[in-house]
Amino acid sequence: MFATLKLAARKPSGIVFVSLAAACVVADVSCARATAPPYERGDALQISQAAIGRELADFTLRDVDGQPFALSRLRGRPLVVSMIYTSCHHVCPAITKNLSETIDVAREALGEDSFSVVTVGFDWRVDTPERMRQFEAGQGARGVPNWHFLATEAGVVDALSENLGFLFYPSAKGFDHLAQATIVDADGAIYRQVYGVDVETTAIVEPLKELVFDTPRSAGFIEHWVSTFKLFCTVYDPNSGRYRFDYSIFMTILAGILSLGLVLAFIVREWRRAR
Repeated sequence: MFATLKLAARKPSGIVFVSLAAACVVADVSCARATAPPYERGDALQISQAAIGRELADFTLRDVDGQPFALSRLRGRPLVVSMIYTSCHHVCPAITKNLSETIDVAREALGEDSFSVVTVGFDWRVDTPERMRQFEAGQGARGVPNWHFLATEAGVVDALSENLGFLFYPSAKGFDHLAQATIVDADGAIYRQVYGVDVETTAIVEPLKELVFDTPRSAGFIEHWVSTFKLFCTVYDPNSGRYRFDYSIFMTILAGILSLGLVLAFIVREWRRAR
């Protein structure tokens, strides 16, 4: 059976698979009736993980108004890419709903314009701009800043899927596909693959936090260290399901620096006294 990847991890060995009996990721398709998948579980994982570090090519898709939309216009900040098909009645809406909730938390923690999101319909015959518009509205995502719902074409979707390490194939009543979100850095390099339908908030927000707050030294000494403090002090609160800036971490670091300074001063004083 074609395996659904369940959780995100930095290394492939940390990725957990759901049971093969529940591996089909497609609405209204029984695994017992689906056609034989062309990929083994290990092969699917290897293909998906091999995309990490690869540059996301400058594909031109179409937005919900039918206008050309080049992915290169999103360079300069992190990007989350989700592949779905609009005639999916259960899994793809669930993936998108989960992503919507995660995006809300991430923007609250990292900033409204800190990253972008694209949802691409891979069933190019059906997922027209109009269908993507309807899907967008059905998921309550209409008007969400920096979230783009895009349609594509046969050759483009094949190349894009290969580029992202995203796998899908026709089955009895639709498609089986990886439940995968791809996180791309500001320079266009694929940074992380996140797997699953009901993904933990931290699985997406933590990689985005790393990318958003990893300000290069060239940005300026003060800005660099402010971003560094934000990186370490912005933490997930499981009780509220939100991120918050934990001042206690900052105070602990400050106390540690002061303590180290006092110890150093004591050593210097004793050294001078001994002389």
